[in-house]
Amino acid sequence: MKLALGAFLKQGTTKVGIITAIMFQLLFSLIWMTGYAGVSDNTKNLKIAIVNEDQGMGNTVASNLRVNLPFQTEQIDSNDKAQEMLNNREVQMVIHISDDFTKKLQTPGQTAPISYTINESNPSMMKPVMQAVAGNVTATVNKEAVAAGASAALTQMSPKMPAEQAGQIAQGLANKVTSDIQSTNKVKDMPNQMLPMMLVLASIVGTMIMGMNFSISTNIVGASVSKMGKLAARFMLTVGAAVVVGLISATMVVALGGHVEKGFMALWSFESLFLLTFALVAQMFLTLFGNAGMLFNIAMLSLQLVSSGAIVPRELLSNFYHSLSNVFPATYAVNGLMNILFGGPGVGKEISFLLLIAVIAFAIDFMVVSVKKAKAVPATRQLSQTA
Repeated sequence: MKLALGAFLKQGTTKVGIITAIMFQLLFSLIWMTGYAGVSDNTKNLKIAIVNEDQGMGNTVASNLRVNLPFQTEQIDSNDKAQEMLNNREVQMVIHISDDFTKKLQTPGQTAPISYTINESNPSMMKPVMQAVAGNVTATVNKEAVAAGASAALTQMSPKMPAEQAGQIAQGLANKVTSDIQSTNKVKDMPNQMLPMMLVLASIVGTMIMGMNFSISTNIVGASVSKMGKLAARFMLTVGAAVVVGLISATMVVALGGHVEKGFMALWSFESLFLLTFALVAQMFLTLFGNAGMLFNIAMLSLQLVSSGAIVPRELLSNFYHSLSNVFPATYAVNGLMNILFGGPGVGKEISFLLLIAVIAFAIDFMVVSVKKAKAVPATRQLSQTA
């Protein structure tokens, strides 16, 4: 047993395996704990569009919302424009006050709804957060804004009306405001909502392990094949693997009832692209640093899961992680997947950034391979090849 342990510990791969396991724990703990620190305090970064079409009490309500909501707010003139911004994830919710809001408040027996629209093509925690906001807004409008606004408006519209009477009428209106919560790009259930995270996680880990094994194969082949020949073969295999793995993944998603708004071909093509990008980035680190490149890939895995928006909306992250996410392929993979799976704008922007990252990663790989000296073929191997 002692002899066996000694033989194992002499192998570099054994040491690398132990170090990798340790680094997984250290890097994941460090990045996840710092990445999600202050998430609850960053809700102020969420953005809500307010559309007010009512020139009476709606003005008071909209004004109070802009002042009192603990979020970024933007007054939008057109509901269509606000809905487009919501679809593009430029805002997290649209609050719409219709042009007959005041009339309905003043009409006995009628309620005056405030419409809230939420885009479900977002990280899973976004919907419950915005639903809670909608409930709080309606309660606030009922208890404060409408009563105060109605009293002031009634007094202004009827100067002869006693202030006490106006206040009594206003209190009668205070429970007439209701919530009308609507959703766009609806997601069926929890498994579908978690699909972007699952697909990105599986893709990063799969391509990372694939790159490690390709690196081992490259070393085994050695100088019997030119370094450019090995690079070309590795690239062709990577492209082929990305297409095949993307096909299998897209087929499984559809076969298991996955919600694919924009169709199978769009999902397959996009998956193949981000799989290729993940693979080229992973192989770039292995080419640059050898076995130590796995440590960079582990860090990249954790950083991308935290910052991509697959779990927590990017708006809730610190400025450091939010800015860092702009250079990671997982950010564009998650955005594109949400658009393709659940609905949203096109994925042209995401495709462009993924292609750019893939080209940069392969260019670095190519340059490093070009300047590295090829290892000499051992004499025993030369004899076996000439025999």
